[in-house]
Formats: sequence, structure tokens, C-alpha cells
Amino acid sequence: MEIWYTEKQTENLAISFRLKETLVREQTQFQDLAIVDTLQYGKMLVLDNCVMTTEVDEFVYHEMITHVALHTHPNPKKVLVIGGGDGGAMREIIKHPSVERAVMVEIDGRVIDTCKEHLPSISCALSDPRVEVMVDDGIKFVKEARDEFDVILSDSTDPIGPAVGLFSAEFYRDAFNALKDDGIFVAQSESPFLHPQLIKDVQSRVSSVFPITRLYLASIPTYPSGLWSFTMGSKKYDPATPRPLTFDTKYYTTELHQAAFKLPRFALELVAQPAAQGPMAQGLAAQGLATQGR
Repeated sequence: MEIWYTEKQTENLAISFRLKETLVREQTQFQDLAIVDTLQYGKMLVLDNCVMTTEVDEFVYHEMITHVALHTHPNPKKVLVIGGGDGGAMREIIKHPSVERAVMVEIDGRVIDTCKEHLPSISCALSDPRVEVMVDDGIKFVKEARDEFDVILSDSTDPIGPAVGLFSAEFYRDAFNALKDDGIFVAQSESPFLHPQLIKDVQSRVSSVFPITRLYLASIPTYPSGLWSFTMGSKKYDPATPRPLTFDTKYYTTELHQAAFKLPRFALELVAQPAAQGPMAQGLAAQGLATQGR
């Protein structure tokens, strides 16, 4: 008998995966957690019935949420990941020789423990001496940090449940304050095909805080529509001029870094909006740092 897992991606769209077996299924304090073994994509982490990562295509997401920012910053030493309990972002971050400390703040400790047990190829860096793992509320952690990090990555689930606050204007302001004077922030911002209004909202909120705001894209087969977006907010550095790549990757390259910001017309229209006029943006404008929209 065939067993399939189906993710309902919208009211009118679903994607199905044929399963070998279900390895984990439990209700944690925060969300429904499952790890299933699929024939097409290997082991898969599912949270609240949404596919988070798979063994076969995870490298795309984890390389693109990390290396674009870390190759934009000239000397990233201290990096913060909010969420990312599978550990894949940490695996990529510590490939950078300049990184001295990488902090991961994940609200659900069961995600961390389960991925260590069943997804070791993704979570393998969590025991590295440069990595600090905290089971805590990432929103609260960022609010209390000041001028501390070179790069902050919001490696969140979809904007439901405990991740809702990670898409708020208040969180983006707190991330700005937690960064050093030349810091960079990146958030996953969903599909330009299926979540256009969310992308518009994130772009507006991030650009109201950061003087440089950019949208970039990557192709991730198991994510809704297969085309995924990331939003970067930078205090100083424009991502158009990355540092050279000095280690092996499977998806990210210097050329791809530059190409990822070359948006198709329909995605350009999502970010074609007037510069934000909030207090932070006005303050930056007074310093000669105009918001750089497309």
C-alpha cells in the first residue's frame, strides 16, 4: 500500500510526497512536529503541516540565506540566527573563517533534538565550538541585544504560530538595533508567486528601518511554487559587490549571488514602492542615507 504526505500550500494548491515511513510525529509545546522519510527527497522535517527542509534540496535554502549576507559583509565575526533549529544555517555560517561566534536562538528545543537524531547531515555543525545554541524566544533575545552582531538571519517558519512576530516591523527595528554599525539582516520572505502581499509588506517594513533593502530569489523545489524569496536589510554594504567565494558550495556562487538580485518583471513590481517615511527612515535620510528601492 502506498502512503503519501500532502502539504496544502494554498486553498487551491497541494504537493504530495510518497513516504517510506513516518519517523517522528509529536505535538511540542509550540507546534506539530514530524519527520518523514520520502522516496523522492529523503528525510523531511515538517512543522505545522508545512515542509521545512529535506535532505535532497536543503542546501539551496541554507546556502542562500547565509552566504549572500556573509559574502556581502567584508568581515563577519559574530552571527545570529533566529529559528533555524535544523542547524543547516549554522553548518554554512561556520564555513566562513572570519566567523568567531555563531549564535542560534530556537524557541522549540524539540526541533533541535529531533534534527540532531534524524537529520545529522543538516545539524552536524551544532556541536562546533564556535556555535552557541540557545532554546529561547528569538524575538525577546533580539529586543534585548544592542550593537552586537555583524549579521542577523531570520530563519523562520511560515508566518503562523510562534513565527508571526518575526515578520513584524517591531522585530525588524529590534534587529537593526542589535546589529553593529555596518550590520546586515536577512529574512526568508516566502514565494513571490503565492505570497506577493507578504513580500510587499516585508519590503515596506524592512525599508522603513534599513537604508539598503533588497529582494533576492532562489529555486527550492519543495517550497510552495519552487521559487523563494529573501529580503536583505543592510546598514552600509550593497550586496551587488560580494567578496570572493573561497570554499566549496553546491548552489551558491559569486555569479549566482549577483544574479539572484536581478528580479523578473513581476517580482520587480512587488518591490517598486515609495521610500518609507517612518521615524527611522527619516533619521537615516537626515544622515544622507536615502532608502534604496528598486
